[in-house]
Amino acid sequence: MKIRTKSQSQGSVLLVALLTAAVIGLALASYLTLTSNQNLAVFRSSSWTEAIPVAEAGIEEALTQIYFTGITNLSANNWTWGTDRYYHKTRSVGNDGSYYEVAINPIDPPVIVSTAYVRAPLVPSSAFGMILGTVSSGGTHTPYVKRRVQVNTIGSASASGAMVAKGNIDFSGQNVTTDSFDSSDSNYSTNGKWDAAKAKANGDVRTNARDGKTAAIAVGNADIKGHTATGPLGVVDVGSGGSVGDLAWVNAGTQGIKPGYSNDGENMQIFDVQEPFSGNSFTPVGAKVDKIKYDYVLPLDGNYKLSSFGGKVLVTGHATLWVTDSVAFTTGDDIEIAPGASLKLYVSATTATIGGNGVINGDGSANSFAYYGLPTNTSLKMNANAKFTGTVYAPQANFHLGGGGSDPYDFNGACVVNTVKMNGHFHFHYDEALRKLIPGSYVANSWNEVDSN
Repeated sequence: MKIRTKSQSQGSVLLVALLTAAVIGLALASYLTLTSNQNLAVFRSSSWTEAIPVAEAGIEEALTQIYFTGITNLSANNWTWGTDRYYHKTRSVGNDGSYYEVAINPIDPPVIVSTAYVRAPLVPSSAFGMILGTVSSGGTHTPYVKRRVQVNTIGSASASGAMVAKGNIDFSGQNVTTDSFDSSDSNYSTNGKWDAAKAKANGDVRTNARDGKTAAIAVGNADIKGHTATGPLGVVDVGSGGSVGDLAWVNAGTQGIKPGYSNDGENMQIFDVQEPFSGNSFTPVGAKVDKIKYDYVLPLDGNYKLSSFGGKVLVTGHATLWVTDSVAFTTGDDIEIAPGASLKLYVSATTATIGGNGVINGDGSANSFAYYGLPTNTSLKMNANAKFTGTVYAPQANFHLGGGGSDPYDFNGACVVNTVKMNGHFHFHYDEALRKLIPGSYVANSWNEVDSN
C-alpha cells in the first residue's frame, strides 16, 4: 500500500505566506519611514519658518533701543560693546529655548543684524538644506536652526530732510533755497553753524501728497539742493528758474530735476504728537533780568503750562512748556534761549504765530528749540524777520513762512508739518546732525537675509 503526502504543497503555502508577510512588513516599514521623514521635514520646516519671527523680535528691540537712545547712548539698557564695534543684546523668546542675538552698528544711519536660534528636531548629516540657514549646536549643545537678518535704517520723518509734509508743498516767491549742513562735523559747518562754503546737497523735500489737481511739490523758481519725493503719481512742478539736484547741478543754474533726484514712492508714517505731561507743572511769570523786562522767564528744568503765550520770553533752564489756547508773537516780541538752555514748546492752540524777532537761539543749535503741534494745532505762521534755528514737528498744521530775514540763514533745522506755503525769500538749511540728536529719527529702510555664518 502506498502512502501519499502533501508536504510539498503545504511548504509552498507557507513560503507564500511568509513572502506576503515580508512584503506587507516592508511596505509598512517604508510607510512608517516615509511618515517619519515627512514629520521630520514638517518639524524642520516649522523651525525654519519660526526663526524669522524670532529674528524680527530682535530687530524690534534694536529699533526700540535706537528710538529712545539715538546712536550716542546705545550702551543703555544692558547693551554691551563688542570687539567687532557693534552693540550686542541676547534675549530668550518663549519657553522652547529659542533666542536671538541682535547687534547694532552705531554708524549714521545705524545697521541692525539679528540672528535667530530655534530648536531643530534632529541634526541632519549635512547642511540644513536652505540657502542661508544652518543648524548650530548653540551654547548648550542643543541643535538649533540659525537664520540671520540685516536691516539698514534711514532717517524717519522726524528728521529726514529739510522739509517733510503730509500734503502739498508750495515754494512761492523768489530766492527760495534748500540745502544741508552738519553741525556736528567741522568739514560741513563752521563752529557748528551753516557755512555756504561747506554746504551739502541733502536739503530734501518730501511729501505723502499724491496725484491730484495741484502739484504735490510746486518748486516754482526755487533751488532745491537735494531730492524731492512724493506719494504715488505725485507731480513735482518746476518753473523756468527752478532747479533740483546736487550742488554742481543747482549751482550751475541748470533748470529742471537732475535724473535720480526725484521719486514718487513716498509713504511716510507720521505720528501725532502726544500731550507732554500730566500732573503738576510750573506757571511762568515775568521778571526783569539784566535790566530787560520779560513777560515770562523759564529758569528751571521741568514742566511749565500756560493758556496764552507771547511777548518777550527768556529761557535759562531746560524747559518743557505746554500752551493750550493761544500763541502769538508780534512786533518786538521774541523767545530768547540762553546759551546752555533749551525749550520744548508744545502747542494745543488752533493757530500759532511766531513773528517779531522770532526765536533767538543762544547756542545756535537746532536741538535747543523744538516746536510740537498737538492734533488741535492746525495752523502755524512764521513771519519773523530774524533767522530761526530749531525744529518744527506739527503734523496737522498748515505751515506758512512769510518774508525771511536780511541774511541767508533764515531757517536752520527741519520741519514736519501738514502742508507748506512759502512767500518772499526764504533759505532752508537742514542740519543733518538732527538724525543723531533726535531719538526715534531712524526707521527700517531695507530688510535682507544674509549668510548666518
